[in-house]
Amino acid sequence: MGILDGKIAIVTGAGQGVGQGIALALATEGSAVAVLGRTPAKLDATCALVRERGATAEPFPCDVSDTDAIPAVVDDVVARFGGVDILVNNAYSGSYGPLLSMSDAAFQRGFRSGPFAAFAFMKACHPHMKRRGGGSIVNLVTSAMVRWDPSTYGAYAAAKQALRSLTRTAAAEWGGDGIRANNIAPHALSPGLRWWTENNPEEAEEFRRTIPLGYIGDCEADIGRAVVALAGPDLRYLTGATVPLDGGQANFG
Repeated sequence: MGILDGKIAIVTGAGQGVGQGIALALATEGSAVAVLGRTPAKLDATCALVRERGATAEPFPCDVSDTDAIPAVVDDVVARFGGVDILVNNAYSGSYGPLLSMSDAAFQRGFRSGPFAAFAFMKACHPHMKRRGGGSIVNLVTSAMVRWDPSTYGAYAAAKQALRSLTRTAAAEWGGDGIRANNIAPHALSPGLRWWTENNPEEAEEFRRTIPLGYIGDCEADIGRAVVALAGPDLRYLTGATVPLDGGQANFG
């Protein structure tokens, strides 16, 4: 028996890294998982891992930047699973670099895949969550929002700060429907970060020393399990919050 038995989750960007870790953690606690992402082979791999945990999983190829297509994707999930209880907006395809060298298109790409996509998923899921008596939304943001020096991270931080505000608004407006909305700001050893640490060992060690707990989080054990807690009954009174999952590195105070 898991604390999420009978629940149905949508996880975007679930083909690898943090999204995959979240999907596996939810599955371990009994949730069925709709695995969303752009690469079918990666989605199939995550679904296979979820099924090994004894949970139901189905792949749904989806580019979250195509926000007009999102309602139909949610309808497809509901038709195949019967509803939605948990929404995790993890997918993001944005841009990094100095502001003066960034094109308008590159800047806007982060907003389309970030807050615009999350907004479309949240609105599409709302009636289904309300029909089932409530639900839990978890949006992924970043500690770059509160860095004193966000140089080269400005576009990323701006998109995530918009998402953070959107989450807080949903928490306020949808609480009466039994729907909770929270943010997490994770540091996790995703494939991209693992590559960077392996190819830049000295910089990676310097970065690790800035983390009070002394290590970069695991996608499932540290990030995924936190999402389980947010989606489960033990934190039912928590909504509108931003939870830093970074080993104590950032100051959200």
